[in-house]
Formats: sequence, structure tokens, C-alpha cells
Amino acid sequence: MRLLKLALAGLLWTVVVLCLALTVLPHFLDRIYYRGPVSAHFDGAHFFNPDGDDDRLSADPGRTRLIARRIFGDSSQPAWPDHVAVHPSKPAARVEGAAMRVTWIGHATALVQADGINILTDPVWSERAGPFGFGPQRVAEPGVRFEDLPKIDLVLVSHNHYDHMDLATLRRLWDRDKPAIVTSLGNDSVIGQTGIAATALDWGQGRAIRPDVRVTVTRSHHWDSRWFSDRNRALWSSFVVQLPRGNFFFAGDTGLGDGKWPAEAAALGPIRLALIPIGAFRFEEGQMASGSHIGPLDALRVWDGLGRPFALPIHWGTFRLSREGYDTPPRMLAAMQACAGSDPARFAPAAIGVPVEVPALGAPPPHSDMARVEKCVREGRFDALR
Repeated sequence: MRLLKLALAGLLWTVVVLCLALTVLPHFLDRIYYRGPVSAHFDGAHFFNPDGDDDRLSADPGRTRLIARRIFGDSSQPAWPDHVAVHPSKPAARVEGAAMRVTWIGHATALVQADGINILTDPVWSERAGPFGFGPQRVAEPGVRFEDLPKIDLVLVSHNHYDHMDLATLRRLWDRDKPAIVTSLGNDSVIGQTGIAATALDWGQGRAIRPDVRVTVTRSHHWDSRWFSDRNRALWSSFVVQLPRGNFFFAGDTGLGDGKWPAEAAALGPIRLALIPIGAFRFEEGQMASGSHIGPLDALRVWDGLGRPFALPIHWGTFRLSREGYDTPPRMLAAMQACAGSDPARFAPAAIGVPVEVPALGAPPPHSDMARVEKCVREGRFDALR
């Protein structure tokens, strides 16, 4: 009986300590990344999506279930390969003249070369996307070895999630090249923790990289966090890099939201190349999008809103972040393009590490017939693509 009482007392004190920890620790883990005036997307303490879906105080049950399935296993989800063969390439030092070249390095990391400038998006060379060596592990090695990267002039960092902001990689780039690093408000504070200088801008603000090249931070629909309690202390964004022969658009990581932000980016000038995410959209069986991630269906809407430029689908096939199969995103995109009657050559996947020549600006193809795609969805034509 005495042992039972001691055990119950120990259990009670354990519960008390855990409750105190859950109450007290978040205040210590919270970080103030940005201080500034209230705006249409900043309440003085936290950023939010002005088109709604500010869910920083609510738990996403789909994500909670996904984490539980990762821990305890889930035989019903589509299998992923443990390793995907990649043949890394060695990019040219510069791409001059009228040419533009893009090399997908994996996930949201890509090297864009045009007009003598080398641009790197959300660079991640680490083996895992997470803190302290935890988090999703790569199934595909980077498409360019870090030591084979040309000198980088401009780095775009869309937000502070670990699969997009890899401080170890940023430190290596800074030590080697001292590139201009452009991000959105508050993220300079996170990057600055490693002694790196970054320029943080609000949506609509820009910075000249050289007289004929300017980067503008543009709106997206997402959220931010490095810990449990610092949610939305920094801003998320997409980017437009204005170049002499046509602009480059990088969506970063985003949901569709009100769907108006792609046109806002296109208003800065004709887009020659766009990087648009298509993966990590399914947290429940049959889901076509989540609040903060677009799948192929909404990716087509984004592509339309941008003016249907030459585009590369990203954010799939490197880290497993959600429930859909490894190659479900590109297969679904191709099937939806066939249903819509759109030109698949204008928005098609590329293999990791394979340089792609971007065509010159020209007349855009017709709009995608999204009504037809939605009809195909209702008819269950994509249900087999899990």
C-alpha cells in the first residue's frame, strides 16, 4: 500500500511539473523577431494572413494525426522510397546574354542563372529538415554539390520553417560568397543569430541588387515558426526578381488563400520563370490542399494568375512532409493539365540536378479550363493518385 501511495504521489507530481512546464516554458521559448507598426498583416505582435486563416492559436488535427502516424506507424499511407538516385550537375560559373537557366536542387531550393547573376532560393543542403538533427530526412541528395555551386550573388529566404531556412547552409554560403540575402520581416533576426547579415522587407518593398536587377518581396499565404510558441513572429513571402529579359517569380511555400497574390506579383512585369510548389498538400486521405500548402489543383490556379509563364513545380520529392505518395504531385499535375487542356510543356517537372533552359518571353498559352478540372475531381478521376 505504501509503495502504491508513493507511486501515485510521484505520478501526481509528474503531472503537476508537466502542467507547469507547458504553462511556463512557452514564454521562454517565444522569441520577438520583429517590432514595428501595426499593418494590414501585423497586429503589433504577430503576423497574419489578411485574407483569413490565421490559425496560429489553433491546432491542425490533420497535422497532429500525421505526427502520431509518423511516430507509431501507418501502414495505410502510400510508401516512399528510402533513397532516390540523383546525378548532381556542375553549373556554369555564369549565364550571360539572352539565356536563362534553372537547376532544381531539391525541395524549394533552386539555382537560377540569368543576365550574369546567380540566384539561390531557400537553400537547404542539410540531411534533415529540423532542429538538433531531428526532422524529415532527405530521400534525394542535392542536385548540385555545395562545393560545385558557382558564386552566389542573391539568396531568397521565404520564411523560417526548417525545410526552407537552413542556418547551417546559409552560414556556409555567407562564409564563402557573402551574397545579398533578402527575406521578409523578422527573419533577419533569426538568420542574424549566426552572424549573417540579411535584408528583411515587408510585402511590396524591394531592394536593388544592381542597376538592372531588383528583388521585391510579395504576398503569399502561409505561417512561420521555429519553436512551439514563436508562431507568426516573422513574416512569410514570395518574391519577384525583376530582370532585363523577364522576371523570375519564387512562390516559396504557400496556400492559395484568396488567390489574388499571383496577379499582384505579375503586375510587376512579365514573368519569364516561376517556381511553384505542388507537394506537401495532403494530410488526410483525398485532400487536395491544406490551408498553408497548395497541391497541383491550386498550383494551376497560381500558374494562371501569374500569366502562365514557363514554370517548374517544386516542393515535392525530397523530404516527406505529408501523406501523399512520393511522385503523386507531378503525376496529378500532369493528369489535371490533360483534363484542363493546358500545355504541359509550360509547367512540367524537371529531374533534380538537371539544368533546364528557360525560353524567352512570348505570348502566354490560353487559360487553363479549371471548370473542367473541378469536374474531373468530382468524377473521381484522380482518386487513384494517392
